Amino acid sequence: MANYTQEQWNAKKIELMETCFNGFADLGLHGTGIRTLAKHCGYNTTMIYTYFEDLDDLIIQSTEYCMSKVEDDFMAKAPTDVEDLWRFIDEIPYWTAEKHGKKYRLMYQVYTHPKYREYGKKFFAGVDARYTEYAKSLESKLGIPYQKITPLIFVLIRACVHYALFEDEFYLKSQIEVLKETLELFVMKYNPKAISKGGLKK
Repeated sequence: MANYTQEQWNAKKIELMETCFNGFADLGLHGTGIRTLAKHCGYNTTMIYTYFEDLDDLIIQSTEYCMSKVEDDFMAKAPTDVEDLWRFIDEIPYWTAEKHGKKYRLMYQVYTHPKYREYGKKFFAGVDARYTEYAKSLESKLGIPYQKITPLIFVLIRACVHYALFEDEFYLKSQIEVLKETLELFVMKYNPKAISKGGLKK
């Protein structure tokens, strides 16, 4: 680290995590050693070992970091009001599959592996907390209590991830239909003014 500032060190580590995570997504987790990964990503193994203790450390850290970035991307597309809600629900599953499908497939390879399962449990405990905060940020925009929004976010996320994994259109559409009907009921109950503004148009 002698030739790097802390900022440069962190930036290089992030670059390695993103590149190597994408490399694993291309190659698959099983049977991909550090030499194969380094060659695929255009690095040498010394570079990787400079930042990570071993292959497991790289997998654990890069999965957590990169999937947290996926969450950030998802949240950045959040609806701005009730009328925008339908656009979001219709677009987000296909956007998720196209932009992040490989990452979700890799994440499940990692977190369902016995070696990494405890890290997966910890990551998803954080997901629960982060999406609850996300729901709180939507409360004022949608006029629906965040306690009602939170479980619906999980329904949407599950539908998006399932579609990203398997491109199961039937499962997706059935989940989205129920989600929209539930949201309509919540809007009518908690934010009836949105109805007169055309907020229930789909």
